[in-house]
Amino acid sequence: MILFLDYDGVLHPDAAYLERGRPVLRTDGELFMWADALAGLLAERPHVQIVLSTSWARELRFARARDYLPAELRTRVIGSTWHSGMATDDEQRPLGRETWWDTATRYQQIRRYVDRAGLTQWVAVDDQPEGWADADRARLVQTDPETGLSDPAVVARLSDLLGGK
Repeated sequence: MILFLDYDGVLHPDAAYLERGRPVLRTDGELFMWADALAGLLAERPHVQIVLSTSWARELRFARARDYLPAELRTRVIGSTWHSGMATDDEQRPLGRETWWDTATRYQQIRRYVDRAGLTQWVAVDDQPEGWADADRARLVQTDPETGLSDPAVVARLSDLLGGK
């Protein structure tokens, strides 16, 4: 089972910004303040692996974005919907700052990964529901951007979709 994981609006409020190359939270709380809820949920589900579907992977690069997660989540990360090869065209020339990934919806980014990897068992947790196809909408666990995984109903839905303990 693959879990596509967004950070902002899921693991902390959607108020994180880069300042001098470092993420900071511009509201009450702290970055990754709800990560323990996810870690606790996954502790009984060793079959779940994580793919980062957060813009942090683009802005900070994959390894740095992954390394912000607590160790128990970090070890489950197997990839990202963004990779540096997306910054070049088919002839390996650097593109301008904006790429396909930047203009795609979160769903399109995830769906591209799903199709390329041939995934059949996957879910996404995200606060951006825009553009989801009806056929995949049941795979989305939508969070409120202000409460993320601090909402017990959201955690319960994610638990149900991840299955097996």
